[in-house]
Amino acid sequence: MDHRATTLPMPPGWPARIRGVESGELTPPVPKPAATVVLLRDAADGPEAYLLRRRTSMAFAAGMYAYPGGGVDPRDAEAELGWVGPGPQEWAERLGVDAGTAQAVVCAAVRETFEEAGVLLAGPDAESTAEPRDWSAERAALEAHELSFADFLRKHGLLLRSDLLGGWARWVTPEFEERRYDTWFFVAALPPGQRAALEVGEADRVTWLTPAEAVRGREEGRFGMLPPTVTVLRELMPVKSAAEALQAAAGRSLDPILGRAEVRGDRLTVRWAGYDELTIDGLFPADV
Repeated sequence: MDHRATTLPMPPGWPARIRGVESGELTPPVPKPAATVVLLRDAADGPEAYLLRRRTSMAFAAGMYAYPGGGVDPRDAEAELGWVGPGPQEWAERLGVDAGTAQAVVCAAVRETFEEAGVLLAGPDAESTAEPRDWSAERAALEAHELSFADFLRKHGLLLRSDLLGGWARWVTPEFEERRYDTWFFVAALPPGQRAALEVGEADRVTWLTPAEAVRGREEGRFGMLPPTVTVLRELMPVKSAAEALQAAAGRSLDPILGRAEVRGDRLTVRWAGYDELTIDGLFPADV
């Protein structure tokens, strides 16, 4: 097959940025720590994942299907955060970072799941989760950075349930990207009695899909997804329940996965070691 007949769609400036990184003329941005959560619920055909389609106006991953998540807020590292389950030091060993960063990442995962999906992985004690209620005002205040998650928990007598999360993967945005994130992916089961939001401010659509349905939609061109999103879905396809996903998470490697790119003439290649199916390889238009 003549692979050179393939023209790659891509953001303007990619080839120039890749050349700049290769030559040392361009210093890659430092990736910002972030967290995202694959929220799972059990259904007749197996576990379904909660996916949201980011609005086309978003600066990063516009129009793509993704999981609830976002960047770490410096206040996520507050020492007075109410917490039960594995502590920051235990999470530090699991995530491969210091305890302060681990607390911030885990807190960001729980906070973003609450902000975007309306699902609260916190409760009054180590055995339960918060009773369902209208949290729209609190979610809006958190999203506007008018309220820290620690203050929210204190006000309502709640404790973050870190035991409800399972670390699944860690992906780092390639060096040539203008916006870079060091993102930890977690899995979590939808708590009993809670429902995920049907409307999300940063999304124009939300849906529950089995991993197989979501992957098929991406392969058929119906769902746009970044490499980490579709890879995690593929990895979840053999899982039979949300509980099984959490059990499987305990044995997962959280070594960072980073795509590497090169430009040779008019040919561009991006590879992720160990993930050959994600390789981007072909020509780029002359005007990019």
